[in-house]
Amino acid sequence: MELNSEQLEEFRENGFLLIHNFYDTKKCDAIKDVAKVHLKYAVEPIETEYEYIGIDKAEYKQSIRRLRQVYDRDILFKNWMTYSEIRPILKQVLNEEPVLVTAHHNSIMTKLPHTSTNTEWHRDRRYWHYDSGNLVSVWLALGNEDKNNGVLEFIPKSHKMDLNEECFDEKSFFRADYECNRELVDTKVSFKLNKGDVVLFHAELLHRADENITDEAKISFVYTVKGKSANAIEGTRSAEFKEIEL
Repeated sequence: MELNSEQLEEFRENGFLLIHNFYDTKKCDAIKDVAKVHLKYAVEPIETEYEYIGIDKAEYKQSIRRLRQVYDRDILFKNWMTYSEIRPILKQVLNEEPVLVTAHHNSIMTKLPHTSTNTEWHRDRRYWHYDSGNLVSVWLALGNEDKNNGVLEFIPKSHKMDLNEECFDEKSFFRADYECNRELVDTKVSFKLNKGDVVLFHAELLHRADENITDEAKISFVYTVKGKSANAIEGTRSAEFKEIEL
């Protein structure tokens, strides 16, 4: 499969693209079933809500935010991350051969009921270290995602904006309460995702998600690819994990 010219232009202009009904829903169910087992038994490596927000409460210490390093956890996870049908699309949006990175994302992302927290506005590149910004993330909805369980929100075109350091707080989150940022935040967009939908988004794009206020866990899959010419900077986390040419 390849993107048509309108889709490719939409991605380049806005920094994200939704592709409906991309992955088989039965395969999504199988991935989700395995993920639920890993979540139930807290199979390391994981990240908890406590590690993310730093609030010392028992429920946050026990609540898993994501399963890390999923490429090597199960063949079902690996099969999705190396799915041949998406490779032509990744090559189009990167404008060069795609390479799977395992240092960043490479995760099952969760919004667990009652203990999940907001994900604040941010750019993923804030903690990635490459000599190029040519990185794109692939988000797979393993179930329905909407405003009640923490659907993704994006600020269109923000991947092309040169934003001052004062627009961000000490943790590199984009300050939604900052007067100079409010007009930009007001342009945010989101859309309901169904099982099997895929969203591609640029590593410099500002995005966020609310907490999950439903009684059912939201479980999603996200991984990142880079253009082949982009190099991880030695001595950083980005260079510590393997990369896989697709």
